[in-house]
Amino acid sequence: MTDGVGIWLYAVTVDGGAADELGNVTGVAGEAVRVVVSNSLAAVVGTVPLEVFGKEPLRRNLEDLTWLEATARAHDTVVSAVARRGPAVPLRLATVYLDDDRVRGLLDERRADFESALTLVTDRTEWGVKAYGDRAALTAVVAEAKSTSSNRGAGTAYLLRRKAQLSAQETVERDAATRADEIHEHLVRHAAAGRRQAATDPALSGRQDWMVLNGTYLVDDERTDEFVSTVGELGKEYPGIRLELTGPWPPYSFAGVEQEPL
Repeated sequence: MTDGVGIWLYAVTVDGGAADELGNVTGVAGEAVRVVVSNSLAAVVGTVPLEVFGKEPLRRNLEDLTWLEATARAHDTVVSAVARRGPAVPLRLATVYLDDDRVRGLLDERRADFESALTLVTDRTEWGVKAYGDRAALTAVVAEAKSTSSNRGAGTAYLLRRKAQLSAQETVERDAATRADEIHEHLVRHAAAGRRQAATDPALSGRQDWMVLNGTYLVDDERTDEFVSTVGELGKEYPGIRLELTGPWPPYSFAGVEQEPL
C-alpha cells in the first residue's frame, strides 16, 4: 500500500465466515472494512491515512483521551460485528501495517497461534464482572458476624460489639479482598476460563467507587443463563459487595495474539 495510507487490523477470523457479512460496517477512519485472506484465515482490516494513524501521529493521538475513546469505540464496533457472526480473535488497538502483503505475512507466521485462539473462543463469549465495596456496609456486616456468637450480658455484649466494629474497620480491605477472591473462584467454576484484571483507572472510568474485583470470564454460550444467574445469586450472598455484570463482549481478554506491526 502506498500514497500515505496503511492497513488497520481489527480481528482475525476464518475465511468464508463472519467477514463476508459485514455489510456497511465502517472503521476508525470511517472507512469500509474488508478482508485480507491467507489460506483458511481472514484478517478484517481497513485502509486508513498515515497522517492520522501512522506511528508518530498515533503516539500523539493516543494521549488525547477524547480521540482515544472515539477510536476505541469504532474499533470495538468492527470487532463486535465480526464476533457476532463467528469466532474472532480481536487485534490490539492501533495495530497498523504498511500493506496487505505484510498482513498476509502475519497470518502465515502466526497461523498456529490464530488457529489455537479461534478454537478456544468458538461458541464462547466474554463477560465482565466488577465488584464494588461499600466500606460502611461491609464493616457493619463483618462486625455483626464477629459479635453475634456472644451470649453475654447487655454491658458485655455492647463492649464486644464495639470491639468487633473497631476490628472490622481495621480489616475491611482484607475482608473485601477475601470476598472478592471467593466470588472470582466461584465464577470461574461456571466459565471456561477467568482472569482478574487490574482495577479500572478512575481517570478513564470517571468513577470513584471502591473496586475490589475486575474479572473477565470466557463463558460457553450454552451456559450464559447459568453464569448470569450465578452473578445475581452472589450479589445477594455477599452484602456490602455490589456486583456489576457487563457483556457479552468479544474475547479481548482470552484470544489476544500479541504481534508487532511490520
